[in-house]
Amino acid sequence: MSKKQPLSLTPELVALCERDVEDPGPDPRYVQLSDADVLAKADELHRECGDGPLWLFAYGSLIWKPEVETIEARRATARGWHRSFSMELPRWRGSPEQPGQMMVLERGGTCHGVAFRLPDEDRAGHIYRMLYRESEYEGDLDNPRWLNADTSTGRIRALAFWAAPTASFPFLKLTPEETASRIARACGHLGSNAAYLYNTVAKLDEHGIRDRNLWRLQELVAAEIRQLADAGPLGRR
Repeated sequence: MSKKQPLSLTPELVALCERDVEDPGPDPRYVQLSDADVLAKADELHRECGDGPLWLFAYGSLIWKPEVETIEARRATARGWHRSFSMELPRWRGSPEQPGQMMVLERGGTCHGVAFRLPDEDRAGHIYRMLYRESEYEGDLDNPRWLNADTSTGRIRALAFWAAPTASFPFLKLTPEETASRIARACGHLGSNAAYLYNTVAKLDEHGIRDRNLWRLQELVAAEIRQLADAGPLGRR
């Protein structure tokens, strides 16, 4: 059996991208959500869930940082969807001066991820907390979506966030090289964009999942960071 190829993007390279960045605060161009809006959406999704178990389909940061209690995890495949680093991030893991890129689900292809089952108790509360984690502005509440995912024990219906999103920040169709250039440079008050990519690819690898496009992207980002480090401090570029 051949030895599994290690990631090119390493914690040491990611550490070169980290720096202190002040939170610029909410974008004044967008209307912030009210607590009543989030509660209403949580109740709506709770009703749509019905009597069956509440599953969450994780394909990015939710895999390594779900921030809600889970009682089961399964490898899951969402057909008709694929990961895409196509949403611009001027905050969180980017800045207005050096925006990062966030992953979303776009139509077409196949996405292998992880399905988490949430406890049956206080399901509306769990959904509420997830909405607050993933949403900040009014248009964001249009982005949670129910989708079907196949697991080793059968098909499930799961809630996914940022699946074919219709609002919020600009969408950019960049080449892999352009995306890597942004990810290697971007950092926000929550950390670097490179750490976001590294944590996702590393956690997917633990579940035996290697997304071909993400694997190529982490190679490109690693090469970009090395090139930047040779030229001087990354925070100035």
